[in-house]
Amino acid sequence: MGAALGLGAVVGILLGLLGGGGSILAVPALVYGVGQPLSAAVPTSLLVVGISSIAAVLPRLRAGQVQWRIAGVFGGAGAAAAFAGAAVNRLLDPRLVLAGFALLMVAAGIQMLRDRKELGGACALPSGRVNWRRCLPRAIGAGLGVGFLTGLFGVGGGFLIIPALVLLLGLQMPVAIGTSLVIIVLNSAAGFAAHAGDATIDFRVAGAFTAAAIVGSLVAGRFAARLPAARLRRWFAYLVFAVAAFVTVQVLTQPLAS
Repeated sequence: MGAALGLGAVVGILLGLLGGGGSILAVPALVYGVGQPLSAAVPTSLLVVGISSIAAVLPRLRAGQVQWRIAGVFGGAGAAAAFAGAAVNRLLDPRLVLAGFALLMVAAGIQMLRDRKELGGACALPSGRVNWRRCLPRAIGAGLGVGFLTGLFGVGGGFLIIPALVLLLGLQMPVAIGTSLVIIVLNSAAGFAAHAGDATIDFRVAGAFTAAAIVGSLVAGRFAARLPAARLRRWFAYLVFAVAAFVTVQVLTQPLAS
């Protein structure tokens, strides 16, 4: 239980600071830190990430940092695709899923190291209205891709959602982070629904992990604006690379129960 509390706090802190990213550590934490089989770790991760993202978005709601219409389109497409990802997950060996997860973590780390512009495409207009002719296909396409990965790997997808919102849809970073958290909630709920019937979830572990993540996200959210975002992303990327290397070694050297 101590491991669940400590690792949950880490996931929550990263969600609060970065608006995403912590979820990619949740599955390895549950599998290797808490000792859960992958079949239970994936839905537990989605439950934890979804609930803690609700807590993390609350301060940003008060600040008006959510683009609700884009969140609805992006999240709606992602929720539908999450069921397809979960169906593919059931067909694959757990070791293969974890190996793919390690590759996804490397891609996420590389994404975190890239410089991001404050404003990208012209979907979000300065008036606050949305140019749906440009936004709709981009939001649906990006939402489908992120949703599929949510169902397949049990991640909220914030490390992919935020670059899509900034570079493809043109949201400013504070609004992208808040909107990302809403989308993560929608994707996680759909992914959990797709997986929950196939696994026995230890709700004591899930509850402890979630509670710690909520506290971590609320505390971190108060300090997020005061910390250098570029440095945070860089150190998070290095952490993700280290965890990806650890997962790869475990997959290659140890059998994993399904």
